[in-house]
Amino acid sequence: MNYPVVKGAGYALIQASGMLVHYGTTQTTEGRVNPESEHLQKLPGHLRSFEAAVKYPPNQTYIGNITPDGLSNIPRPWYENPINDADRNGKYGEIMPEDEFIGLMKIVDIFDLVVLEEKFQASVKEKLAAHPILAGINKFENMDKNISAIDEIKKMTDEHLALPLYFEGKLVGCVKKAHEFDDALSAHVMFENLVAKASAVFALKLLLAKSGLDKEDIDYIIECSEEACGDMNQRGGGNFAKSIGEICGCINATGSDTRSFCAGPAHALVEAAALVQAGVYKNVVVLAGGCTAKLGMNSKEHVKKGMPALEDMLGAFAVHIGENDGINPVIRTDAVGRHRIGSGASPQAVMTAIVTDPLDGIGYKITDVDRYAPEMQNPEITEPAGAGDVPQANYKMIAALAVKRGEIAKADMLNTVSSFGMPGFAPTQGHIPSGVPFIGPARDMILSGKINRAMVIGKGSLFLGRLTNLFDGVSFLIEKNPGTIDTGFDKELVRKMIGEAMSDFAKSFSAE
Repeated sequence: MNYPVVKGAGYALIQASGMLVHYGTTQTTEGRVNPESEHLQKLPGHLRSFEAAVKYPPNQTYIGNITPDGLSNIPRPWYENPINDADRNGKYGEIMPEDEFIGLMKIVDIFDLVVLEEKFQASVKEKLAAHPILAGINKFENMDKNISAIDEIKKMTDEHLALPLYFEGKLVGCVKKAHEFDDALSAHVMFENLVAKASAVFALKLLLAKSGLDKEDIDYIIECSEEACGDMNQRGGGNFAKSIGEICGCINATGSDTRSFCAGPAHALVEAAALVQAGVYKNVVVLAGGCTAKLGMNSKEHVKKGMPALEDMLGAFAVHIGENDGINPVIRTDAVGRHRIGSGASPQAVMTAIVTDPLDGIGYKITDVDRYAPEMQNPEITEPAGAGDVPQANYKMIAALAVKRGEIAKADMLNTVSSFGMPGFAPTQGHIPSGVPFIGPARDMILSGKINRAMVIGKGSLFLGRLTNLFDGVSFLIEKNPGTIDTGFDKELVRKMIGEAMSDFAKSFSAE
């Protein structure tokens, strides 16, 4: 079967301490009830510098400067074992500081909603103009528009006409509401959506730069974050995808948005693979930006335990799915796992539906998969809050299924977990950790011959929408392209022999 392939991946991180303090989960919940709470008073003292965020080993893993296996060799706590020679630029992407990102939000803002203070705007304009990937981006001229004095910005925020933007504790701008009374176009919603759009734009620009994909060759874009854009008459109507492609100059692309909580990226990648395999589109990009509401979800426990507030990172990604080139790893569209409506909600039922059922369909055992990438949350973020090591829990469940199926002995469970598992390294951004961060490393490991196949697993909590109690889950296999398999003979020699044989046949035909 002519399966589609994974041709590249780009990953972006944005350190957003100001957004964490003012618009993260703790602020939007506790701040409404008790804005003078002890936690909110202590939180600013636990913020990291940008340099500390860059040196943090999981962040370096996310952008490709450390492999997941390399991360497992670094002692924990990782925040006490920084990578001293770390770079903000990585093999797959980049870590961006908050001031530059606020400037990028202004660039991607088509309706003049982002207003920045004059000196701050001039400063970030200079930085972005020198950025190797963002210099010359569409709408860069927005950095010369809508400049304001700080007093005017404060007046708009005081009158609740706009949401304030902060950098290093200082007011530097605001996001205006887009409609007088439409809640779907409020300043807060526009802020969240512009953050998602800007971070996804950054991820797509990184993908284009890192993979060599031509922006004009992209046919279709699928955006799969957890935000929703629309007005009061069609909340969540979309379309993030085309708005992102517009900024990145993807003039030949169309696109749409896909949503399924944390499982959204897995659904979107399966859709992309199907579209390419069907011949509808040649080059599809699946991408998603970050989510401000997920910042600081566990910060209360981090502060209590004297840790840095580690949930200060917005995550974003972009993955290129294209036609089979005989080289890049394929997506096995005949081995897509799915949590059916009737699958059941127990952990065993979920894992059976999304792991063993698709493997059984193509005659594979659990142990035939070299690596599994389930929910890749950084355990250093989740453990202090009592959520445990999420990837490790998934690995143990998969290994337990292997024992139950008689594929491994019970005594080999821990060794099996070690062989196909890896530490979580993604920020807790909901949709971002769900398997997708491993696609870049998996592609490299397959191309280099270190592994033959990996399974990407996305799971989602549909019950959060209060319309169903159902769970969700989707998985797919990434596998070594048969075109790269060593057949034991000289391919060039075979091609030459075939050519000579065809030539001789043509000559004999002419002679007759």
